[in-house]
Amino acid sequence: MGIRTGIALIFLAAFAFVAAEDGESKESVIEQLVVETLVMPETCTITSEMGDTLQIHYTGRLMDGKVIDTSLSREPLVVELGKRSVITGLEQALVGVCDGQKIKATIPAHLAYGKRGYPPTIPGDSTLEFEVEVISLSQQTPWQKLVNDVLPLLCLALVPTLLGLVGLYLYNKAHAQPQGKKKNKDKKSKKK
Repeated sequence: MGIRTGIALIFLAAFAFVAAEDGESKESVIEQLVVETLVMPETCTITSEMGDTLQIHYTGRLMDGKVIDTSLSREPLVVELGKRSVITGLEQALVGVCDGQKIKATIPAHLAYGKRGYPPTIPGDSTLEFEVEVISLSQQTPWQKLVNDVLPLLCLALVPTLLGLVGLYLYNKAHAQPQGKKKNKDKKSKKK
């Protein structure tokens, strides 16, 4: 087990269930993401990072066990970490996983669909449980890293620069002295 995997396990072990009382009934409410490793491959040399692309099979359930969605009857879902193509909690759970790893992620409502839910399938304030198997892991290439990390910063720098240049052009145009007819005639006579 590498240092990075050890840190990820310590980080994940720090999450806990918090019991909350709701009227007379005691209900288990999860406030943090909980990730359990169900199957760990024998060799795990590369772990996922933001920007990597994963192909996963998943089954999502409500806490009462009702299946809300599954990819098992379809092609694996392609997830590019950091692109928000899945709910926040699932994306966070997929950081630090290996090719072939199987995890169970218990995702609190605020990292899933929140107070609104996703009617009629997912009620509001629902904690979700996802079993995920990582089918393949592709690390981002240096070119993808450049496009994903540097290009947005470059664009952020260019926008104020372009606006400044447009403003300078308009300022100079507004304050330029108009040439009178006399000056135009003088220029024409000098050309002859």
